[in-house]
Amino acid sequence: MRPPQWIPAWLLLLHGCATARLPKAANTRTDIRDCSTDPPYLPPTATDTTARVTALRGAMRALGVQAYMVPATDAHMNEYISARDARLGWLTGFTGSAGTGVVTQDKAALWTDSRYWTQAERQLDCNWELQRTTWIESIGMWILETVPVGGNISLDPFLFSIDTWNSYRQALQGSGRILLPIETNLVDQVWGDQRPAAASSEIYSLPEEFTGSSWQEKVARIRQEMEQHVRHPTAVLLSGLEETAWLFNLRGDDIPYNPVFYSYTLLTNTSISLFVGERRLAAAARSSLRAGCPGPLCVELQEYGQAPDHLRQYVQGNVTVWLGTEYTTYGLYSLIPQEKLLEDSYSPVMLAKAVKNTKEQDLLRAAHVRDAVAVIQYLLWLEKAVPRGEVDEFSGAQRMDALRRAQEHSRGPSFQSISASGLNAALAHYSPSNGSSRRLSVDEMYLVDTGGQYLDGTTDITRTVHWGTPTPLQKEAYTRVLMGNIDLSRLVFPPNTAGRVIESFARRPLWNVGLNYGHGTGHGIGNFLSVHEWPVGFQSNNVPLTAGMFTSIEPGYYQDGEFGIRIEDIALVVEAQTEVPQWGRPGGGTVLGHQGRAGGTQHHLSAQHQSGEKPFLTFEVVSLVPYDRNLMDISLLSPEQVRYLNTYYERIRARVGQELQRQRLQEEYDWLQRSTEPFPLGGAATTTDTSTTGTLALTMLLSALLPGLQA
Repeated sequence: MRPPQWIPAWLLLLHGCATARLPKAANTRTDIRDCSTDPPYLPPTATDTTARVTALRGAMRALGVQAYMVPATDAHMNEYISARDARLGWLTGFTGSAGTGVVTQDKAALWTDSRYWTQAERQLDCNWELQRTTWIESIGMWILETVPVGGNISLDPFLFSIDTWNSYRQALQGSGRILLPIETNLVDQVWGDQRPAAASSEIYSLPEEFTGSSWQEKVARIRQEMEQHVRHPTAVLLSGLEETAWLFNLRGDDIPYNPVFYSYTLLTNTSISLFVGERRLAAAARSSLRAGCPGPLCVELQEYGQAPDHLRQYVQGNVTVWLGTEYTTYGLYSLIPQEKLLEDSYSPVMLAKAVKNTKEQDLLRAAHVRDAVAVIQYLLWLEKAVPRGEVDEFSGAQRMDALRRAQEHSRGPSFQSISASGLNAALAHYSPSNGSSRRLSVDEMYLVDTGGQYLDGTTDITRTVHWGTPTPLQKEAYTRVLMGNIDLSRLVFPPNTAGRVIESFARRPLWNVGLNYGHGTGHGIGNFLSVHEWPVGFQSNNVPLTAGMFTSIEPGYYQDGEFGIRIEDIALVVEAQTEVPQWGRPGGGTVLGHQGRAGGTQHHLSAQHQSGEKPFLTFEVVSLVPYDRNLMDISLLSPEQVRYLNTYYERIRARVGQELQRQRLQEEYDWLQRSTEPFPLGGAATTTDTSTTGTLALTMLLSALLPGLQA
């Protein structure tokens, strides 16, 4: 007899409260700072920033600056940045990819989101306050409380987006404080000779077999959009590094893990200016760009630093410049008179890049098959090595990267591998170092979030495993994360639907028991470009989903100080084959479904009654690695979810099994067959959401809670 529905919700929530209230738990942690003691306690992972902050304050005093703002990004609004641009990381010691620092003469504060709160407590020293929010309004309020009326707040305008600048200006409007741009970057000034050198490696052309179309075809398409626009813009300004790399089929390695290079592009209806270090271009790349000279397909090469001056000169004429505000800095934006601006959130190049054509889709599918081979090799190796005590987080990440590099067309990892055991997995973006790496154990959960760069595509996949006996809490939490992944992956939705509208389907199984996760549910991904590719995804500033877009689907759950779970797959948005309703067929009969590419039960489309014009959409999951059976509680899954899982496993066997045999990996092939055995429908739940968490979990909870209550 199953326990009532309310027990899992009460149990899971109270378990979290109980573990948080265990006596003196906060004071016994040695992995995070404690600024309340004298002297303050700092873990080995913290950085002493006293000299750096003091030097910055000296530079501020010299210019009469009361507060100085430092973002985590660079002049191209990149999420991942080069060491040369890691100003916030150098100043604070915090290495997360999102954050803002503000320094005054007597205070310093860092703002970051929930993904990085624990990481920040590990890396910051006590010179810094940690503000647990990213809202600009929060930063503005802190500034108003700290900076006196008449004071100024300065920043580098070439490091802040247009929207961010405007938000700060609005937050300070009427307060008597002045937002003052200073083009001399004060962090660079005090960093001095210790700042890493600028990139100098070669920029090369992507082989034709790995491109969706020629750069000349892409330029022609963008120019056609310019001509058809009601305002007839004369130029498109590209600031995003992915935009220029994609447009010209060029790649580089200026940003770790991302095959892009520092550049700007000004594409007009008659000319093309590419701002890049010309001497860095490979001979074949330079020849390709200059083949159309003279003429409208001739790419004029200019030095990277000349972009602002060239733009100033161009806007003196009778022109209109089209740009995307999400990737253009206020520094560039301010050079263009308002009447000569055409603004959209994303440039036409960014939007074109987001929708992959048929060739690009096939390239990405092929990359994910080979990537699955590497991940399966790794999971099999872990099963043998972890019980022998031979693996820690860092060596595991190195092993995973090495297996990927051995695959055809590999160009290394697509981001720093997240290899996290036990409590470290509760940090959504934890990455191990050689000096602070935990040993993997059969008694703990292990989360591995990794990805690869291949000439034919970029990959990103997360699996969570347990080699021993997971607790009932861990099994239920894992299964609910899996249910959310399945529910969103098999969803059929109308065309032109924004990702944020359907994102909650991934959270619903967790919400049903009062749980959630603090990060986004998914992001776009490129064809041998960035692993986090905008503007695709499930956030409020993402564009509506369209057939041909790739996105990750990655729900999770994190129990701070104990464990973390995430299940991530990459999925392609495809047209759904939907069932014709009974009233749509003669005699009112139904149409039986068949198995579609997306891995779920799909149906024959004989009418477009759903939207009136366009077919509905769904997802085709292209990540092809089985989930951990040891962590699943199949009794929680509905029959539909089990059918989806079995169909997905059939696809994995067919596609990855064949590749494993081609590579003569028999042991891995046998592992795959065992791991993708179909699940019996008889073990599935008969209702849409049930729970098997019962007496054992309750006993464990009380055993943890009672000592705390008695203390």
